[in-house]
Amino acid sequence: MRSAIELSKFALNNNEDKAADILIFPILNNANHGIELYLKALTWMLNKKLEEENRIEGAHNIRQIYATVRAKVKKYGGGIQLKDFDTETQGLHNYIEELFDKTQATAKQDKMDFSRYPFDNKYENHFYVDQIGNVEIDLENFAERFTYIHQSLEKLTDFLYHIELNQEQFE
Repeated sequence: MRSAIELSKFALNNNEDKAADILIFPILNNANHGIELYLKALTWMLNKKLEEENRIEGAHNIRQIYATVRAKVKKYGGGIQLKDFDTETQGLHNYIEELFDKTQATAKQDKMDFSRYPFDNKYENHFYVDQIGNVEIDLENFAERFTYIHQSLEKLTDFLYHIELNQEQFE
């Protein structure tokens, strides 16, 4: 996540040579992968707290992984309430929905490889390939939104790890 934020800020400040156009795919790939890793970490920690199998579902589908984390937060009912989780992750939820809408992803085909390859595993072009004209991303908005998303995910993982999981060591 941090690399995506730092690269987006770099591109905003140094775009004479079209750095934003060069870096946008690594930025998006790092952002989506960062979300995936944070959500999987939350899943793992919640599984430990719930004494469930330490299995993480969802492959790379961040919408599915987010839904899994949300369901586990609801089931957990500990120091993180579902209402608070929803509030804290509203920006993330909005981004995921916007991403899946833009990429025309489905539950069976998440299309999370759009930032790595111009086509999917069936050799169908991703949304930006056949489009006439540029697909634009508001990099200033991206940097701001992802700074907030990163902070909220960091806060949640820190709380679960440092407070909820590690307090058991001191009891």
